[in-house]
Amino acid sequence: MAIKKFTIPAAGSRKAFTLYAEMANINYFLKTPLTPDQAAGVTVKRVTVKAHQRQQYPGDVNLSNVPSVSREVLVDPTRRSGNGLPGRTIVLVADAGFPLEERRQFTLKGNWLDFHAWLMSKAKFQINAYNHTGAMSVVEPLSP
Repeated sequence: MAIKKFTIPAAGSRKAFTLYAEMANINYFLKTPLTPDQAAGVTVKRVTVKAHQRQQYPGDVNLSNVPSVSREVLVDPTRRSGNGLPGRTIVLVADAGFPLEERRQFTLKGNWLDFHAWLMSKAKFQINAYNHTGAMSVVEPLSP
């Protein structure tokens, strides 16, 4: 499985936020499944580098002239540098303390209060939600 980006739009007084999660993991906790954001495909972009001067080594007083040149650059919007994700880690736990406990970890980019309000309206069952500081709150699903 791969980690996908899910953007949750603002609603009412709640602001928009972004979740990074494996699709099956986040959808396990929700009444209605989320679909990941669609990223644009890989493209080739042509850029022009201006003419400039360059030292051949530190302290070089005879600068070399570099002519203007055109380059092709590969642009991949899904590419990440290393394993880093923006935001902070959150943990959702279902059936806490029971033998069939389900614990999943996600990354939240946005406000915890906005995520909590959204989760209350979308939760399938009671969930213990832990924010990045380790503080736990119990999320009870709202009645339809």
